Parts: sequence; C-alpha cells; structure tokens
Amino acid sequence: MSTGFFRSRWVDPPADTALLDPGDLPDGFRAGGVAAGLKPDGGPDLGGIVCDAESVTSAILLTDNAAAAAPVQLCRNDLDGSAIRAAVVNSGNANAATGEQGLADARAFRDGFASGLGLAPNLVAVAETGVIGVPLQLGKLEAALPSLIESLSDSGAAGFTEAIMTTDRWPKSCTAELDGVTLSAQAKGAGMIQPGFATMLCFIQTDAVIPEPAELLRSSVAESFERVTVDGQSSTNDTVLLQASGASGRELPNGLLEAVTLQLALEIVADGEGAERVGRVEVRGAASVTEAEAVARGIANSLLVKTALFGRDPNWGRIVQAAGTVLAGEDLTHLGPDSVEADELGEDGSEVEIAIDLARGDESRHCYFSDLGHGYVEINAEYTT
Repeated sequence: MSTGFFRSRWVDPPADTALLDPGDLPDGFRAGGVAAGLKPDGGPDLGGIVCDAESVTSAILLTDNAAAAAPVQLCRNDLDGSAIRAAVVNSGNANAATGEQGLADARAFRDGFASGLGLAPNLVAVAETGVIGVPLQLGKLEAALPSLIESLSDSGAAGFTEAIMTTDRWPKSCTAELDGVTLSAQAKGAGMIQPGFATMLCFIQTDAVIPEPAELLRSSVAESFERVTVDGQSSTNDTVLLQASGASGRELPNGLLEAVTLQLALEIVADGEGAERVGRVEVRGAASVTEAEAVARGIANSLLVKTALFGRDPNWGRIVQAAGTVLAGEDLTHLGPDSVEADELGEDGSEVEIAIDLARGDESRHCYFSDLGHGYVEINAEYTT
C-alpha cells in the first residue's frame, strides 16, 4: 500500500502526480469554515467555497432518494448547474423531511451567502448534512455568514473540510498537481452510504479547462462513489460538485480526477461508522451487467458477509448464500468452494479482496464495502439521543 493520500491498493494515480498541502486550492478558488453553533460540541459547522473566475464551468450530481432534502430540491430546481460559482454547506442538520419551511430556510441560507459574495442566487449551490427531520436553526447560520465570507482564502480548504464533517473520524481531502494542472477535493461521509449516483458530500475544484464537466464528472463517479456501500442506505442529501476555473489554460490530465474520486470513495468506506476493514467483491461470470451489479451489491450489503469481514472469518458459504438470495428462483446449485475466493477474509490487513464466479455468462462487476462491527451499532443506536 502506498503512503500519503493515494494509500489504497486499488488506486493507481497517474505517474508524476504530486501531492500538495490539502489546505491549498487551485488558482481562482477560495474556501473557509467557521462555527455557527449547530453542532453540540461547538465545532466548525458552516463552510463555503467560491470560484472567482466568471468563466467557471461546473457540474453537479444530486441524490435520487425520493425523500430528497430541501437543499437538494433547491439545487435541482433553482440552480444553473453548468456555471456554479459558489457553494455553502452546513453540517449538523440535514434539513430533510422539513417541508415547505425547510425549503424556505434553504433558500434564505443560500441567498444570504450569494448576497454576501455579490453573486446571483442561481449560481450558488447549497448542501446540508446531519440529523433528518429537525428544523434548521436558520438564525444561527445567517448570523455566521459574514464570518464565513471573511474566512474565505486560497488556503482555506482545510477549514472547509472540517466544517462539513459529521460522524467522520478523519478529514477526507486532497490537493494534487500534474502537468501544470491543480485539482483539489473535499468529501464527507461515513454512514447512510449506498449512493444511486454519488456519495454523501463531495466538492471538487480544478484550474483545468473542462468544456464538458457533466460528462467527465458522471464518468468519474461511476467508477468511484457509485461503487461503494457502507450500510445499503441512500442519503437524502447526496451531492457532488465539480468546478473548473480554467486558470491554468490546460486540459485536465487523464486519470487524475478518477484517482482522486476513487481514493475519496474508499476513504468514506474505510470510515464507515465503526468500520475497521474494507472489502472489494468482484462478481464474475454473470449473465448480464445488471445481474453482476445486483449480486455484488447483495454480497457487499450482506450482514453475514460484513461480519465475516469484521471477524476475519473466511466463510465462503456466506458469499454463495448472499448470491443465491439475490438470484432467488435461478439455479446456483453448481456453486461450491472452487467458485469463491475468500481466503483474504481470514488474513490480517485493512483491505480484503473476495470474488465469486457465477458461471452463468461473461459479465463482471465489483463493489467496495465496509465491515460491520460493534461501533456501527453504537453510533447509530444513539445518533439523536
């Protein structure tokens, strides 16, 4: 396993990629974070990021959860997704399942930040994360917005990263440089993770020239955030934002965004509430891509497989059972120990590979997942109490 940010065995960054201070941002960006008083511990809970280049190009992906939070609804219906200049984020309150008042609060929150920056509201994204079903303390956020705007700087990414964290055990951020292009990213997430498109929250900035950011972002997400699960639960607030200032005058080097997003996705899985190990399951020999995807998810979300990962138990039968559950009504009676690779479950190490060959076709798919131990139950049994 490599050292530094790109530490997973499954991530292969482009040669000559240099890691910079994760607090620094590409040319044209400023960020910061302050405490508004939403978190019980008084820690930073209000963050903002702005691109000063009027020619910014951008793309945003939002959760497909049917109970989408107010900020997601606002971004979906009242945002120029191709030219987003800024984003404002609060942690500690998801502002989800809060009705019309929640939507009005999200709009006022967004508008206050936009006004302070002198930007049109439809060029500012808003994201929120935390407890669901609790009214937003809008007054606290509005009172702290001037301090947030004052805190914005080209070295403020670390403060922004800290401000968007909830149950995260460590910050998830990176600034990398390659071929004269700088790319930075900040993410948060540890629980309620099985995206239908992306992950909890992730913000990506680059000084590259990106003519078609939507296509690039979706392609990168498809092989990173789209491939992970912690608990099989899709969040009401999932948001991924990519902004490009174009200040470098150069195109984004191939593979850089993909390496950064995959490592961030794996950081989220590794930080899965109470998690100790990360698994990668590969399903081979499926009859279709859809079948391979479903079986991979079924194995990754199996409580029996996840506890085997936690307990270092190379119980290959649980993998067969999970595949059979997904393909109920089909015939998998031919599967046996020779169909499964599960030895790494019983070995030490924080990253584990398992595989199963269904011998039904030529399609394959993989998924990254966390183990399940005592910590997850403790955190989520007491989340609001």
